[in-house]
Amino acid sequence: MCEIRWHGRGGQGAVSSAKILATAAYLAGFSGVTSAPSFGAERRGAPVTASTRLASEPIRVFSQVETPDVVVVLDDSLLKSANATAGMKPGAWLIINSRLDPGEIGLNGDFQIATADATGAAEEAGLIVQGAPMVNTPMLGAIARATGLVSLDEVRAALEEAFPAKHARRNFEAARLTYERTKC
Repeated sequence: MCEIRWHGRGGQGAVSSAKILATAAYLAGFSGVTSAPSFGAERRGAPVTASTRLASEPIRVFSQVETPDVVVVLDDSLLKSANATAGMKPGAWLIINSRLDPGEIGLNGDFQIATADATGAAEEAGLIVQGAPMVNTPMLGAIARATGLVSLDEVRAALEEAFPAKHARRNFEAARLTYERTKC
């Protein structure tokens, strides 16, 4: 089983992307896929987490991910304030929305780091909602590039299931740009 924990802020779409990744993984051939939000006193801008699990057989675990194989960070300020690296398995992937190179992040541990400028990709693709770039779906491209769990074609198909055609195209363009710019 591959366990993925998402870290974002309320309104960034971590919960939505956790679901879209589960769909892409199902399309990639995973028989067991789940996604789950973690809610507290949520408000726009407050730290939130979500979980995605992928397996070759049905999944019977529905708790939050505590020992992730992959951690996706939508806002790099959460690396310290939300303790995003807590519980990561040895060799896990830490995938961060950042303009920095992986070596410039300044974190040490038994994990691999990938960075991607999802903010820039969202801006370039016109993926702006209420004046803010949406970085959640572009990070699907970074996950595909760093982990190989899903392909860009599966990300595109999952986005086409989640959004009307016009919005799916814009989301996919941002994911494609992020895929191309992911640094591992």
